[in-house]
Amino acid sequence: MELGIGIGWRPEIADAVEALPGIDWVEAVAENLCADHLPASLVRLRERGVTVVPHGVSLGLGGADRPDAGRLAGLAARATLLGAPLVTEHIAFVRAGGARTASPVLEAGHLLPVPRTWAALDVLCENVRVAQDSLPVPLALENIAALISWPDEELTEGQFLAELVERTGVRLLIDVANLHTNHVNRGEDPATALDELPVEAIAYVHVAGGVEKDGVWHDTHAHPVTGPVLDVLAELRSRIAPPGVLLERDDDFPPPAALAGELDAIRDTLAARRAGAPRPAPRPSSAGPPAPGTARTVRPGNGAGDPEALRDRVAVAQTALLSALVAGTPAPEGFDHRRLGVQSRALAAKRADVVAKVAPELPEILGRGYREAFLAYARSRPMSAGYRRDALDFAERLLIAGLPADEAARRRLTHWWQDRAAARPPRRTAQLARAARSVLAGR
Repeated sequence: MELGIGIGWRPEIADAVEALPGIDWVEAVAENLCADHLPASLVRLRERGVTVVPHGVSLGLGGADRPDAGRLAGLAARATLLGAPLVTEHIAFVRAGGARTASPVLEAGHLLPVPRTWAALDVLCENVRVAQDSLPVPLALENIAALISWPDEELTEGQFLAELVERTGVRLLIDVANLHTNHVNRGEDPATALDELPVEAIAYVHVAGGVEKDGVWHDTHAHPVTGPVLDVLAELRSRIAPPGVLLERDDDFPPPAALAGELDAIRDTLAARRAGAPRPAPRPSSAGPPAPGTARTVRPGNGAGDPEALRDRVAVAQTALLSALVAGTPAPEGFDHRRLGVQSRALAAKRADVVAKVAPELPEILGRGYREAFLAYARSRPMSAGYRRDALDFAERLLIAGLPADEAARRRLTHWWQDRAAARPPRRTAQLARAARSVLAGR
């Protein structure tokens, strides 16, 4: 299906997205949509004939456990509600622990890389097939950006993606910004990855901005798209005309004119490469996907052994890594300790930022002390049940410790926590009475 040029729809820029010229389609984060009704902005876009694709972030198809049936049903419901031609997710794991490791479930709050090994690929492929059977439309999977590398990987990114497509028939969502990120952070050549993966399986392409700090590229989705990212897009365009290309922006949204300018830069890159040199010859690769007509080499682990034992081994490895990142346990052998530290700090910072968004009253009540207090809490309290629960747990820990020191702020925090932790929210009259008592108490 030809999608054209699109942009990530976010509530903060909904009006701007509707007004942007030349938008053929939009992508919306599936978990931010209700399963039974749509925001008015998306309704208007659909009435104009704009395609809307739901983009999932929480399935964790690269994890050791099979996909959760409830999460799959929710993604399917959103696809049906939107009349979407496909749905997308990520090649990543987002949680670990649980019954397979007899340990608490840990949530990363982020997309973490799957080891490029035959064992991890076996688990991923089965999870993808489960998801495909549960969804009403085709599934496409996105390559992710990473700060860290797993030790003893057996496949390159392109080879891993090629094997995944060969075994499952899944489509690909190629993020060129993520290819650039992995070039800076892990020394992986984007052109080589594009040579090795099956470009004909690409459903669409993501383009996003980031920033480099101390030699590490951070895929922020909060900065302008850079020249090197557009260069990777040009590399991809030299191989195939992608059915769709989408600009992602998740934070620090610029004025509409700046978004329009980034979209124009994407269009110019695609047009220039289309009119330029022919597609370069693929680089030879001794371990890459076979040429047409040749036999595929069966590698150790391709469907061999006990599937549950395989999942258990993957679970132990992923739990050890995630625990080191969010709970301060020792780093697993073979990992770069400095990079693990960078990733750990980035996860905590993202967690603080997202909690501030889902519970904006907390930074309002705590003022400048919010971030320091939250990061101190996060060091000893891994997230286990999502950001809203995280916000409640953070507030509870502060109150148990007798914080904040200011009595009025502590009273406001107490009321905030009580309103949200109760089984049923207080009625309007109770809220007004409480507010009146707070005013009187503050005199």
